Amino acid sequence: MPLHPSQRPPWGLIDTALLDLDGTLLDPAFDNWFWLEHVPHAYAAARGLGADEAHAQLVQRFRAHEGTLPWYCIDHWSRELALDIRAMKHAEAARIRWLPGAQAWLEALRKAGKRLVLLTNAHPETLRIKDERTGVTLLFDAVVSSHRFGAPKEDPRFWRALHDVEPFDRERSVFVDDSVAVLRAARAAGLRWVYGIGRAAEAHDGFPSVTSVAELGP
Repeated sequence: MPLHPSQRPPWGLIDTALLDLDGTLLDPAFDNWFWLEHVPHAYAAARGLGADEAHAQLVQRFRAHEGTLPWYCIDHWSRELALDIRAMKHAEAARIRWLPGAQAWLEALRKAGKRLVLLTNAHPETLRIKDERTGVTLLFDAVVSSHRFGAPKEDPRFWRALHDVEPFDRERSVFVDDSVAVLRAARAAGLRWVYGIGRAAEAHDGFPSVTSVAELGP
């Protein structure tokens, strides 16, 4: 169900939009396919495993790091899996796509004079690959990867470090992300306007939710 107008950000009172990348602006289908199909296939081929066995092994290893910085780190997984994750992402970059309406929405916010800050857990090299394909960072005033701070967005340390380099007003900033854990961390950090995206509203644990950033206005 679309947001009621009263639930949308009060853009006249907002100076800064803090925005996630994957699942918010870019289609998460690429990452889902890459980690759940492409990597298991390469891992199975390298080790002579069956597809089901490879998938089971990897799911267990991925879950052990979920919500931590290594989970998002392609250098970590290249070492752990003995695969060149960086090269594999480069080779499949043509699959990277904007989510419908996201690019136009960013351009509208820029025209409205809002400061745009990209906040992503993506490894800097992953971000570079996606930026080469989409030009997403050109639409932002600042770009921050959590790897810069040594803590993911789920971690309170990220938000403390972020505020040291990007002193946004917590009362006059909107934040959008597709992860419930990150939404909770942002709310705990004092952000007033926090929105979930991309899944059913109930999956966002009570946070106001949209299926596209375009639903947020302005």
